[in-house]
Amino acid sequence: MYQEGKRRLVRRVILQQKPWRAHCQGSEMCFTVPCYSQEDRCDFWSISRAFTLVEIIIVVAIIAIAAMIMVPMMGSTASMQLHSASNMIASDLEYAKSMAISRSQTFSVVFDTTEDSYRIENQNGEVIPHPVKKGFDYVIDLQAAGLDKVDIVKVNFDTTTTIQFDYVGSPNNGDGNALNNGVITLQAGGVTTTVSVEPVTGFILVAD
Repeated sequence: MYQEGKRRLVRRVILQQKPWRAHCQGSEMCFTVPCYSQEDRCDFWSISRAFTLVEIIIVVAIIAIAAMIMVPMMGSTASMQLHSASNMIASDLEYAKSMAISRSQTFSVVFDTTEDSYRIENQNGEVIPHPVKKGFDYVIDLQAAGLDKVDIVKVNFDTTTTIQFDYVGSPNNGDGNALNNGVITLQAGGVTTTVSVEPVTGFILVAD
């Protein structure tokens, strides 16, 4: 009789310390119920495990880091375009100067601030062909070039919007007189950059 009472006590303790099993129905929240019998046993390996607090914190941290990376990138798009546009204009001015020297004739770069574009012309006022884009004229449109955030704010070649390079590479204004001051002002996202052409030498400088 003592043994029978002991077995009942042990059984009662086991029932009170029964394991729990998680149930998940579709996409609903998981809940737990106790396992009362051997037939109703818990298979923890087949249970759909919910996210732990640590995993959620890690995901939130990754999202925060990605956001911190993306925001400066979005903000720097304008400055990147501005940098590209200023370097491209400087290169095209150098190309016009080199053409003038190599062909021993005047070549001009004509700017249009309204259209944010410019073109290179020979001494007859004809737009020259582009050396890389075969079949296209040397007309650069910042919008078409993917530099839509950049504006040509001002072009000042002694109050004209055209610069000419003679056969030795010296710069002249649009009236054909020796250049005294030549500055192209570009702007994007509130940032301004200038492309300057020095008198006499025709030296080209990009400055923020």
